[in-house]
Amino acid sequence: MAKSETYNYKVVRQFALMTLVWGVVGMLVGVIIAAQLCWPALNFDVPWLSFGRLRPLHTNAVIFAFGGCGLFATSYYVVQRTCHTRLFSDALASFTFWGWQAVIVLAAITLPLGITSSKEYAELEWPIDILITLVWVSYAVVFFGTIVKRRIKHIYVANWFFGAFILTIAILHLVNSAAIPATLTKSYSAYAGVQDAMVQWWYGHNAVGFFLTAGFLGMMYYFIPKQAGRPVYSYRLSIVHFWALIFTYIWAGPHHLHYTALPNWTQSLGMVMSVILLAPSWGGMINGIMTLSGAWHKLRTDPVLRFLVVSVSFYGMSTFEGPMMSIKTVNALSHYTDWTIGHVHSGALGWVAFVTMGCLYYLIPRLYGRELYSLKLVETHFWVSTLGIVLYITSMWVAGIMQGLMWRAVNDDGTLTYAFIETVKAMHPFYIIRLLGGVMFLGGTLIMCYNVYRTIAGSKPVIASVPVPAAAH
Repeated sequence: MAKSETYNYKVVRQFALMTLVWGVVGMLVGVIIAAQLCWPALNFDVPWLSFGRLRPLHTNAVIFAFGGCGLFATSYYVVQRTCHTRLFSDALASFTFWGWQAVIVLAAITLPLGITSSKEYAELEWPIDILITLVWVSYAVVFFGTIVKRRIKHIYVANWFFGAFILTIAILHLVNSAAIPATLTKSYSAYAGVQDAMVQWWYGHNAVGFFLTAGFLGMMYYFIPKQAGRPVYSYRLSIVHFWALIFTYIWAGPHHLHYTALPNWTQSLGMVMSVILLAPSWGGMINGIMTLSGAWHKLRTDPVLRFLVVSVSFYGMSTFEGPMMSIKTVNALSHYTDWTIGHVHSGALGWVAFVTMGCLYYLIPRLYGRELYSLKLVETHFWVSTLGIVLYITSMWVAGIMQGLMWRAVNDDGTLTYAFIETVKAMHPFYIIRLLGGVMFLGGTLIMCYNVYRTIAGSKPVIASVPVPAAAH
């Protein structure tokens, strides 16, 4: 018999709860700026409430605060469970929690004040970048240290994805954030011109590829089999999926820079690799969905499993749409339009947020030894949020394609058919529908917060503790 051992669930609980807190904050800011696009007067002429300052706050809050805390929580839980050992260092794990919260708070202060490097998804200035680096190195030490001291020879595939996400994000952050400080709140990029743009979108697209895809695929490979009570459909496919994805994704960034000063061959390379990326992405989607083989009937009664499976469906949809939009002829229509916004949010809301919420619904009862307060509320959350996503992305698809067609429409004499302001006016009803979708998604998240609160405050413990497993996952 293996000796009894207690896992470190304290840091998992902390990150799990802050995932919800920052999710509400980030989504609320998103709703505010969506409303500002409908009615610009809602910035009240206050500089730090303007769209240009709140938008990076929204993206940082939902990606790095909500998504980041979700990744910390699930990776710390999964690596302990699958390695049968406690986290490598409780002190370092605690530092990653408090350090990451400090990063988020500093972002929430500096971005509305207009303190920014103006790089997409990397807006934070150099002192905060240094803190991010310290936290991330600590995270890597805790995660890989736990794997080194594992009591199981095999490294489960979820840990491969978590590990790739941790290492790649570290490299991306260090290279793209290289800067020359001018003052405590201002720095200049170490790169210039088109090189700066190329490095930025090598970082920007791989922040999507590794932070918002590889890390969350780690969640998929652990929590779908757990919730479904079925083994992964194909373990061999999961390994092929891993290597194909991490090799291909890293080349896709130039598709953000079609029809710019970037050399044409670089644009074409980014396009080709983006199209190839469809294969490993759909391989992973098929693996996730087919894990339900023999357990499809559970979808009727298990709304938590529904969150997880629908998230993988959105993953498949958005990873078809992305490669399609990277094709130059399609990109000529879609670039700079709201179609891109629709694509991003089908991935962000449908894939990232849904899989995170499904994982939290699985984790919270086990972390607190309580039965989930209400499955009916989970059901309500699912349908309200799903309808919100559908309203959001369909309105942006229609608006974006209409935008692209209006921008390129020309009269017989070669003059533009529409003035730019006419395209802005045409967007208005779609922006209102988008706002409604965002409000519904935020509403669903608030329902989840209430459900989680009642679960933790519940008086009936049903799971005394989470024991060390007798066999590998």
